[in-house]
Amino acid sequence: MFGMDIGIDLGTANILVFAKGKGVVIQEPSVVAMDVKTNKIYAIGEEARRMIGRTPGNIRAIKPLSEGVIADYQVTESIIKYFVARAVGRRRLFKPRVVICVPSGVTGVERRAVMEAASQIAAKDVILISEPMAAAIGCGIDIAAPSGNMIIDIGGGTTDIAVISLGGEVVSQSLRVGGSHFEEAIIRYVKKNFNVAIGERTAEQIKVEIGTAYPTDVKTLNVRGRDLVTGLPCNIELTSHDIFKSLEEPIRSIIEGIRSVLEITPPELAADIMDKGLVLTGGGALLDGMPRLIREQTGVPVFIAEDPLTCVARGTGKVLGMLDIFQEGIAIKPMKL
Repeated sequence: MFGMDIGIDLGTANILVFAKGKGVVIQEPSVVAMDVKTNKIYAIGEEARRMIGRTPGNIRAIKPLSEGVIADYQVTESIIKYFVARAVGRRRLFKPRVVICVPSGVTGVERRAVMEAASQIAAKDVILISEPMAAAIGCGIDIAAPSGNMIIDIGGGTTDIAVISLGGEVVSQSLRVGGSHFEEAIIRYVKKNFNVAIGERTAEQIKVEIGTAYPTDVKTLNVRGRDLVTGLPCNIELTSHDIFKSLEEPIRSIIEGIRSVLEITPPELAADIMDKGLVLTGGGALLDGMPRLIREQTGVPVFIAEDPLTCVARGTGKVLGMLDIFQEGIAIKPMKL
C-alpha cells in the first residue's frame, strides 16, 4: 500500500484517526486490556472498554492517557501502532506523515513523550498541534485572519481554552478538567449521598442520559450499583438535579477558566469575540445546558461546533493539506521581501 498521511486526536477518553482522502476512519476508546503480570495486551479500543470493571484479577482495563498526556509510555506506543496499522495497513511502500494533537498547556517533557511514542510507527514526519488550534481549523474558522476567535475544547481529560488570531494562540489556558472528571464527581456524589458504589461505565451512562449543567426539566434514571452497607446489589433512582449538584465543582472550574482567559484577552480581540461568540467543541460541549450556563456567566454568545466530537480530528486532516506551513509552527506564511 502507498503512503497515507494521517492525523491523530490522542484523547484521554477516545482516539480518533483521520486518514487523508478518507476522513475519520477510527473513533474508539483509549483503553487497553492487559495482563499485569506478563504485560500481554488482550484487547484495545471498544473491545477493551467493554471489559472495564469485568476483568479477572490478572487482567486490567487501563487508560494509558491521563489528562491529555501520556501516563504509560509503552502502552500508548502500542495503541498508536495498532490504530495506525488499522488506518493505513501494515504493509506500505512509503512512510506516512503524522499530525498529532496535544493540549495547549503540555510541558516540553510531555511533548517529547508524544513524539517518541509516535516515532515508533516509522513515520516520515511527526508534527504536533495544539487541540484548540486543531479544533478551530476543524470548525472551519479562518485562523490566519487578523480577527479574534475563542475556542473552548472540553475533552475527556482536559479543557483547552484559547483565543486565536493571525494563526497563533494569543491567550490560552489548559485545565486538567474534563469528561472523566465529571464521571469521577458523579461516582463520589452517589457514594456520599446514597451509600452506593457505581462503576465508570455506569457514571458515563448517567452523565450522557441525565447529566446537566443548567437544570430545567427534571429527568430520572434507575441505576444499579452495590450497597455499601449490605454489600448487596441494589437499584436507586437518580434525578438530573442530583447530577447537576454532583457536577457543580468541575463545571465551576471550567467557567472560571473561561472568565480568566477573557479577562486577559486584548480589547480588540475581546470585541471580535463579543461579535462572533465562543465556540464549544469536544464531548463536554454536548452536556445539557452547558452553552446556556457559559452564556449567562460570561455575557458572550455561545455556539456548539458541528459534530463537536470529531472537530479536532477533522482539524488534523485539514492541517495535513498545509504541512509546509505548520512545520514552522505557525499558520501564516511570512512575506518574501
